[in-house]
Amino acid sequence: MDDATREKILKNLAKNARLSSKDLAAMLDASPEEIREAIADLEDKGIICGYPTLINWDKTGDERVTAVIEVKTAPERGRGFDKIAARIYQFDEVKDVYLMSGNFDFTVTIDGSSMKEVAQFVTNKLAPMESVVSCATYFVLKKYKEHGVALEKIKDADERQLITP
Repeated sequence: MDDATREKILKNLAKNARLSSKDLAAMLDASPEEIREAIADLEDKGIICGYPTLINWDKTGDERVTAVIEVKTAPERGRGFDKIAARIYQFDEVKDVYLMSGNFDFTVTIDGSSMKEVAQFVTNKLAPMESVVSCATYFVLKKYKEHGVALEKIKDADERQLITP
């Protein structure tokens, strides 16, 4: 299968991981078997890494707190940022780890059941790590869009009063 078709498969699955090989085949003018083989190849190469479900936890009874943490580090010579990232992402609480440019090295996203739980993670696990210099924690107040998907439909009504002369 050509690169353009593989890219279309990836873009469609990124929007909706529930698309079947039959649906993708119809959309991309290919056979379901070709689509299954292409997806298996993309999985084997580590291009497709998983199929997470996007959940709007605010609409459930499950209390959750999301925190974004800026982490400054002092990378060890010869070990670099990859070893630090690997140690950070092994914690079960960690959802995302990104190497950043700018004033800090990593952005770490975690979920907890309370602000206290997040604070305990930072103070007991993340901050004491050997190469971590400092952490700044920010709590997410509300999520509007995640993974390219709007979590709520916001009415775009103009609520200003009409003033007539």
